[in-house]
Amino acid sequence: MAVRILLDLYAALVGLVTGSYLNVVIHRLPRRLSTVLPRSRCPTCGAPIRARDNLPVLSWLLLRGRCRVCGTRISLRYPIVEALTGALFIACMERFGPSPAALAAALFCSLMVVLAWIDLEHLILPDRITLPGIVAGIAIQLLVPWSGLLGALLGALLGAGILLTAYGLWWLVRREEGLGLGDVKMLAMIGAFLGWRGVTVSLFVGALTGAMFGLGLVAAGRAGLRAKVPFGAFLAVGGLVALFAGPALVSFYLRSAFGVPALPGGP
Repeated sequence: MAVRILLDLYAALVGLVTGSYLNVVIHRLPRRLSTVLPRSRCPTCGAPIRARDNLPVLSWLLLRGRCRVCGTRISLRYPIVEALTGALFIACMERFGPSPAALAAALFCSLMVVLAWIDLEHLILPDRITLPGIVAGIAIQLLVPWSGLLGALLGALLGAGILLTAYGLWWLVRREEGLGLGDVKMLAMIGAFLGWRGVTVSLFVGALTGAMFGLGLVAAGRAGLRAKVPFGAFLAVGGLVALFAGPALVSFYLRSAFGVPALPGGP
């Protein structure tokens, strides 16, 4: 029990530090800035952030969400991303134990967090994340055979194919984009990591939560029926559900609906 607690604490610390870097990626990558240099600065006054003010979550709380130099408010996104990444890393350790699978799961979670938040803020899903992510998802099967190389390739093709088909049909009918090609690449990346199960679960959960979010905005009068929705953020939610519970959900559905026994494979 003590070892398990220590492992979870270690995962939490690594996750908090990783989340701090993910915040840098979220802020700088859409602006085409280096995510390594220069060191972190206040976006308002440009003052370098001191080491004591760069502690994940804690520094934000101690500073009461404001820059020490100019007093400008620091976005709540920073502690949320750090805490969320820490929690997800603990979940990876609990789900997979101290293993290569936990590392692969932590990488996948980090990609989901970054893509979700960039899509929420900018309505884009950068190729600099999704395309290398597809390659990483396929390569990771050599260490963690969640779906195998063939399954990863099929998952990537299925993920891209489903949304490309939807993209094409919508264009033929409405002569406008119903979703972005970034969503296509993101679902392909999820398929590369998690195989066809990951694609089906992610798409179902993403479509369901995205529809609920959109209808909620319409009902509240904050958006129209044709308002753009950051679908990548909801695909990320679906991807996380698929990572931690995808095979169980698919097997439960197949068993309940068709009497098919549980299928092997998957994370």
